[in-house]
Amino acid sequence: MAVKKIGSQTVKLLNPPSIIATASLVGPKEGQGPLGNYFDKVLEDDLFGEDSWEKAESKMLREAVSTVISRADLKNVDIDYLFGGDLLNQLMSTSFAARDLQIPLFGLYGACSTMSEALGLSAMVIDGGFADLCIATTASHFSTAERQFRYPLELGNQRPLTSQWTVTGAGAALLGKHKEGPYITHCTTGKVIDYGIVDANNMGAAMAPAAADTIGRHFDDTNTLPEEYDLIITGDLGRYGRDIASDLLKTKGYQVIKNFTDCGIEIFDPKKQDTHAGGSGCGCSAVVFSGYLFKLLKEKSLNKILLVSTGALFSPTSAQQGESIPCIAHAVTIESKKMN
Repeated sequence: MAVKKIGSQTVKLLNPPSIIATASLVGPKEGQGPLGNYFDKVLEDDLFGEDSWEKAESKMLREAVSTVISRADLKNVDIDYLFGGDLLNQLMSTSFAARDLQIPLFGLYGACSTMSEALGLSAMVIDGGFADLCIATTASHFSTAERQFRYPLELGNQRPLTSQWTVTGAGAALLGKHKEGPYITHCTTGKVIDYGIVDANNMGAAMAPAAADTIGRHFDDTNTLPEEYDLIITGDLGRYGRDIASDLLKTKGYQVIKNFTDCGIEIFDPKKQDTHAGGSGCGCSAVVFSGYLFKLLKEKSLNKILLVSTGALFSPTSAQQGESIPCIAHAVTIESKKMN
């Protein structure tokens, strides 16, 4: 019997692992946003000293992992597993970084949901006694994502108001058996949800149903209410997607208004930075959590949050063949105190 599973999609960790340390790197645009002072490093330019955007993305991920290991006064050989992923074909950024780091890798493709997926899997592996130390990490880059999923940047295509700006950034979180919090106490695994959206410039609308499904399921499984959380924050629904998800949750009987926001909303100033609906990308929830939310949890400005990273599971091939955009969302409960 799965003694740690509650409800249909949620795991309650019996010995919740701690998030020991985090690290975050972002691009210049992200550093100029409202959360700029919370990030560990702001790049001077998007190439980060490399000769391609893809190499820069991989370097960001590698440095985020190295920084969090150093911050905990550890070495690479001390880490049991690396759980990570990105948006590029065959997890190019993560795999190339792991080649240099020489840490055993579980490569994940949850698109922009990957950070919560990585946090959840890391927590379950540690709680299950299969590891002592794991790192959850993801990265994305505006320029790599644009030329893989949309248009060559050189075309200068006009972006519709529903579009989002892929975050250039990488985040990493080190998990282990540690006396101090914050702790990951619950993990809710999402289902693939597809409402038939085909517009790659309206990702918020595509991902909102998956977010609402996972959040609603989490509340049902854990027998909790939205007001029991200081913050419920999705990965990268943007303004339109957040509003759609809120409306969908109302149909499930849950009012999430006052304490419901989105990492893509928080990371940019839409009026000053022309980011339209907000931020997106694997790095979006990764850097907002690692750089901003983690610090608020450590200082107990926040005591309990639900982090729900959201991802669109499509590819250039599926888009070119006219397929709709299937989406998923994974949720983790993070608490500053370990509950009995």
